[in-house]
Amino acid sequence: MVQPVLWASLLAMVLGAKPDAPQASLGAIVGQVDVRLETGASRGRPSVRELGNPAARGRPDRSQSIVYLETAPQGAFEARPVAPAVLDQRMETFVPYALPVTAGTSVQFPNSDPIFHNVFSLSKPKRFDLGRYPQGRSKTVVFDSPGIVRVFCEIHSHMSAFILVFSHGYYDSTNAAGRYEIHAVPPGVYDVTVWTDGEVRATKSVAVTAGEAATLDFVVE
Repeated sequence: MVQPVLWASLLAMVLGAKPDAPQASLGAIVGQVDVRLETGASRGRPSVRELGNPAARGRPDRSQSIVYLETAPQGAFEARPVAPAVLDQRMETFVPYALPVTAGTSVQFPNSDPIFHNVFSLSKPKRFDLGRYPQGRSKTVVFDSPGIVRVFCEIHSHMSAFILVFSHGYYDSTNAAGRYEIHAVPPGVYDVTVWTDGEVRATKSVAVTAGEAATLDFVVE
């Protein structure tokens, strides 16, 4: 994920300032999301190919959480460079299960399986159908409107994922240990929300001080 701190550094370079000069006036929000919610993998109908020879399937990490600011700081909607993102297809699973991106991001959908996939979505923020394509091929979609996009495979009914499209860059996806970090946050009081397994699970307020990292933990149950 492209961190907002990089954008601030680039702006400082363009203006002729030292890259780390503006960071003294910014803070960060860091913490842990402890997911105690029971999350189960979706089950799909077996294909003819699998009868008598079940395929090895991956398990989506549905405990992965997205943490984000409900309201972005002033200036967060200014045009900024956006790096491409990837939603892979491996072992009949979308990886990652939840992908946060900023509006305007190009998302690549590579097929890493030795079978055909067909990625599509009927979600209002972005409707698309990439058609069937084999291993080694990749197709790209630009997500230009904020909102939640549910992604499926037309061939494999058990495959699904979420793409969360934000109008700002103040968000992060938890790592394997449940940790997250949101950097380059201007001082102020913010409502921070955690999204897990298809739903908003909790919202808390936190005060950010210049030059410091505020700690904000969540328990999802």
